[in-house]
Amino acid sequence: MATTDGTDLSVVRADYANPHHAQALVAMLDAYARDPAGGATPLSDFACANLVRALSARPQAFSVLAFDSAQPVGLANCFEGFSTFACRPLINVHDLAVAAGHRGQRVGERMLALVEQIARERNACKITLEVLSGNHSANKLYTRFGFAGYQLNPALGQAQFLQKRL
Repeated sequence: MATTDGTDLSVVRADYANPHHAQALVAMLDAYARDPAGGATPLSDFACANLVRALSARPQAFSVLAFDSAQPVGLANCFEGFSTFACRPLINVHDLAVAAGHRGQRVGERMLALVEQIARERNACKITLEVLSGNHSANKLYTRFGFAGYQLNPALGQAQFLQKRL
């Protein structure tokens, strides 16, 4: 499919055994990690050397890549979890990144469409993700795609994403 600027965009499920896909995955994740929205710190040498092998060892993991011709321009890393309330799988989009030069061209939307297709194939009840409140373009994408804040009871407010580093 040609994007608004005439480039050829393809969106595929990553094959972790494919060297081109593996290299693209690490390059895109490193670019995202270096971006202010990703923490502005490059991936460690350990992560670069071991990430694809570690992902391929987890059957609950899958990744989606976007390419402009052969150039990687987008990445979504996803993990299957489980909703106890629905008693069905859920898919968490752990990373979603689009190369700076391809933002605003619906690359993220095309990747999310493939993520949703895979989630439906896995009979998932929902797709979850976390996003920084100040990342306005990502928030617009997620709202346009149908994501909304999570709450069980409006009187108790929306769920918050927390972490404890180990």
